[in-house]
Amino acid sequence: MHVIPTGRRPRRGVLTAALGGLLLSLLTASPPSSAAAAAASDHQAETATISQGTVASNHSGYTGSGFVDYTNVTGSYVEFTVSADAAGGASLAFRYANGTGADRPMDISVGGRVVAPNVSFPPTANWTTWATKTINADLAAGGNKIRATATTPAGGPNLDKLTVDAAADAQAPTRPGIPNCSAVTEDGLTLNWGASTDDVAVTAYDIYEHGNKIGEAAGSATTKNLTGLTPATTYNLTVIARDAAGNASLASPAVDCTTRPSSDTSPPTGPGTLSYTDVTADSAKLSWGAATDDKAVTAYDIRSGSTVYKTVTGTPPATSTTVTGLACNSPYTLNVVARDAAGNASPQSNAVTFTTRACATDGGVPSSIGTVSSGWSIPWGTYWMPDGNSALVTERDSFKVFRLTKDGTKTQVGSVPNAVTTDGEGGLLGVAVDPGWATNHRVYFMHTAAEGNRIARMTYDGSSLGGYTVLLQGIKKNRYHNGGRLAFGPDGLLYASTGDAQTSSLAQDRNSLNGKILRLTTDGKPAPGNPFGTYVYSLGHRNPQGLAFDRGGRLWEAEFGNSSFDELNLIKPGANYGWPTCEGTCSVAGMTNPRKTWRVSEASPSGIAIVRNVIYMAALRGERLWRIPIDGDTENVGSATAYYVGTYGRLRTVTKVPGADQLWLSTTNSDNNGGEPDGADKIFRVSIS
Repeated sequence: MHVIPTGRRPRRGVLTAALGGLLLSLLTASPPSSAAAAAASDHQAETATISQGTVASNHSGYTGSGFVDYTNVTGSYVEFTVSADAAGGASLAFRYANGTGADRPMDISVGGRVVAPNVSFPPTANWTTWATKTINADLAAGGNKIRATATTPAGGPNLDKLTVDAAADAQAPTRPGIPNCSAVTEDGLTLNWGASTDDVAVTAYDIYEHGNKIGEAAGSATTKNLTGLTPATTYNLTVIARDAAGNASLASPAVDCTTRPSSDTSPPTGPGTLSYTDVTADSAKLSWGAATDDKAVTAYDIRSGSTVYKTVTGTPPATSTTVTGLACNSPYTLNVVARDAAGNASPQSNAVTFTTRACATDGGVPSSIGTVSSGWSIPWGTYWMPDGNSALVTERDSFKVFRLTKDGTKTQVGSVPNAVTTDGEGGLLGVAVDPGWATNHRVYFMHTAAEGNRIARMTYDGSSLGGYTVLLQGIKKNRYHNGGRLAFGPDGLLYASTGDAQTSSLAQDRNSLNGKILRLTTDGKPAPGNPFGTYVYSLGHRNPQGLAFDRGGRLWEAEFGNSSFDELNLIKPGANYGWPTCEGTCSVAGMTNPRKTWRVSEASPSGIAIVRNVIYMAALRGERLWRIPIDGDTENVGSATAYYVGTYGRLRTVTKVPGADQLWLSTTNSDNNGGEPDGADKIFRVSIS
């Protein structure tokens, strides 16, 4: 959801070229008490196996007899041999230096398997400033080959050593104390909180506004000055503590802090005459005269009533733009409003009215919408029964499950036990019905429980739920980023989306269930053929939401970004979708780019469904239904167009109606962002023609 204001020493190896980026001087591995060596052990990089790197000593501060200067090429590596007395977890701490201004990421592998892809080794100010990057990994009994491989043409950092510690830190810090705000101004405030504790040490605090990270403080701090805020705006703030191993606490209690009204109360003048040209089936170019302000105009909003279709910013902002994503063959009446830095809004310009051009017939378009059922409170998951006559619908915060028929008859069939809320986006989430329900009566739920998020199975006899079996635990939870969508694939296996639990590093940790698409059997086992032999089907996800299979059996997924880009992804087994290294499209080796991106203000996507080779995506913050056609059976998609912009509020789940070119579309206006009372949500029927 987006609310943004805005040991044993290894043998020596072969040395080749003499360039390199990061200094890698020491790798230390320490296994936990149940594994690996009896104590932490240091392994010098200069005595390890080296491919495309040089032993150097021209920068001070290293340990041992030198460090490794990586050659500036992708694939250069240092490999350590580490002996463990028993199998188990260990922390791997790489001591390095990076005197450049750019990150030099590396894949960390154990026994030939990448356990931490594209680990960030950021700049350290200069080549004599050494830092430590720590990850957790499982070691096998006996010898282990631990390799750090550069993933970009810049090569790796200077590497000093590896320290292996068998006592891998798996304990998260305690929850920070209740925050409060002080020194509140019109554009800033000081956030204060109670200190967290940890068995080792708290190294950092992350500051979140709803589900988006907006700041960070040192582990020794209990205050943070937040600047660049918008006047007269309420910010819902929480704090999460982290330790050096990347373990993150639960979010602190939330506090609402409201900035003071701006001293600038003078709004800009109204924009000059608005006109339009170049109208297509999904866009139009608008131009207007510049507004003036006693300080400065900072933005223009293109609006229809109170709904903003596009915002133009800059210094100064431009006075023309092309508005895209419009629905075909539809009338629009738009105006422009200018804003200043204090949020003062001008009078609106004149309005222009036009109709977009005719629709393309391929795939059809939404042609009508009507209410199926009302009186809902945060309906989250919808899944059709195999007979196509009714669907099961979950309510997130009440933990109730309902049967809803095509004619709108709504009947509660039970509740899911052990479900708890997170006062955010956790609770009773996805639901899926077994393809063999007619004989086994099995249904599946993903929900938040006391220890984390679970996938559970129950029985449903057509009128009531019974039984309860936990299929999978160990999925971390937090206030936000819990994922939660379930779907059965054409292969008869269960797919589940999991969020990063506001701990972004988990998304790249193949040993974690978080930040992933999981694939499992109906008995809760890892599906045969999964790419890593675990539950993990794909990784590198921040908060994946929508799941849908196309006519070719391919899996598409919609995903919340942080503050820049939301994503539509085509999911492939074993692929890495980039978070937190990438948000949206990037050029990092080993990362898979999305097929389509949106600014978070236009989307914040949740459910998706496919009708006639067209993906329909429900948007929460964007308050619209996006239509994205798939280009035949290729991996490309066409232009995205939006329907019902601002008309029905926050849209959560969209589901294809069996046997018809129709969708069911649910709202989430009674959640903590919608602000409507319980019972305000609806489920609509959308016809495609």
